[in-house]
Amino acid sequence: MKENLFDYLVTNTGALTLQGVIFNFLMAAFVSFVIYFSYRFSHSGVVYSARFNVSLIMLTLITTLVMNVIGNNIALSLGMVGALSIVRFRTAIKDPRDTAYIFWCIAVGICCGVSEFMIAGVGSAIIFLFLLIFGVIKSNDRYLLVVRGQRGCSESIEKIVNDKYKGKARLRVKNTSVDAVEYIFELSQVMVDKANKNADSIADMLYKIEGIGNVNIVCQNDEINR
Repeated sequence: MKENLFDYLVTNTGALTLQGVIFNFLMAAFVSFVIYFSYRFSHSGVVYSARFNVSLIMLTLITTLVMNVIGNNIALSLGMVGALSIVRFRTAIKDPRDTAYIFWCIAVGICCGVSEFMIAGVGSAIIFLFLLIFGVIKSNDRYLLVVRGQRGCSESIEKIVNDKYKGKARLRVKNTSVDAVEYIFELSQVMVDKANKNADSIADMLYKIEGIGNVNIVCQNDEINR
């Protein structure tokens, strides 16, 4: 009984032909290019990583290669899991959406490696549609309004900022010294867009105050460190 089970685990390899292996890779390459263009056109970030996009194609093909090697061989599949489990990746994923693309490539590689082309095609079409839809949605970035000036300008700064943003600007930091003062207000994307529709910008209004040194607006999002 044990010998029969061992023979089944070792010899049941699926027996892929050369034509079958080539066709699997061609289908994986085709779907991976769909993933490539999906990432390219739906990427809404300022910094587009072409190297990461190319690595998605390679990840799909490599997964297909692994699945072609494994086939239906259960013993070999367990050995591959043990071998790959020792690999550690230290590359940080800055955009959470990139993780979805990585899993998409792995799933397509698995499907193409076992010749499940219909699942790979239908699943990729649905995922491609959803990513294009959600890629249009813009994130509500946060902005920091940093104002520096003389200490005597404090009341005027607070009044102008509150009037400009209808009292919705959040005061996060107020640093004072004997002669100077620094304010840091937190603004939302909606607040900034509405304020930009007015004739005078917040910087122009603050610079009218005598004693204002600097007015800076900084956008806070996950892509700033990329």
